Amino acid sequence: MGQPVIDYWFTTGSTYNYLTAMRLPQVAASTGLAFRWRPFDLRTLFDERGYFPFPKGSPKTVYMFRDIERRAAWHGIPIALPVPYPLPDSLTANLVALLGIREGWGIDYIRAAYRRWFQEGQPTGVDPNLSASLAEIGQDSERVLALATSAANRAALAAETDVARSIGLVGSPSFVVDGEVFWGDDRLEDAVAWARHGTLAAATAERARIEGTPAGY
Repeated sequence: MGQPVIDYWFTTGSTYNYLTAMRLPQVAASTGLAFRWRPFDLRTLFDERGYFPFPKGSPKTVYMFRDIERRAAWHGIPIALPVPYPLPDSLTANLVALLGIREGWGIDYIRAAYRRWFQEGQPTGVDPNLSASLAEIGQDSERVLALATSAANRAALAAETDVARSIGLVGSPSFVVDGEVFWGDDRLEDAVAWARHGTLAAATAERARIEGTPAGY
C-alpha cells in the first residue's frame, strides 16, 4: 500500500498559511508525499464560536507577525511587513481558491495571491491582487469571478467547511493524516513523519530533511 495522502486544510485569510503555501510544493517533491489542498471558510467557524484569535493591534497579533517574519527568514521566504490584516474579503479569496483547485490552477493562484499580499501589501480577494494574480497564471478574472461566486461554488465551499467543522479543525493551516490533526505551519514536519512512519519518533529526522529543502517563492 502507498503512503497516505495528507489533507492540507487552509483558508486564504490565514497569515501563517503564507509560510506553508510558499514551501509546500517543494516539501511534497522532497518527501514524495501527496498533499490535497482543501480551502475552507475558517472565518465562519470563528463566527460560530464567537472567537477571533488575532484582534487588530492586539499584543498577540503583534507577536504573530514577528513570529511569521522570523520563520520566513529561517525558510528563506521573502516578506515585507506590515501587510493588511484582517482581509477585507477572505470569502471571495476562498471561493476563487476552491474553484481553482477544482480546475487545476488553484495552487498557482494561491501562491501568486499570497506573494502579492505578503511581499507587495495587496490583500487577497480584492483588486489589484485578485485580477493581477489571475492574469499571472493565465486566467480571465471575469470568467473566474462569475464561476467562483456562483451558487454551486458557494455550496461547495460550505460543504468543505462542514467537513472541517466535523473534523474539529481550529485553525489554518491544518494537516490531517489518517484522522490525526496537526495544526500550524510548524506542525507540517510532524504530519510528514506521521504519514511516512505512523509515529512522531521520526519527526526530528523529517524536520532536518525538510529544512534542507529550499522554499519555492
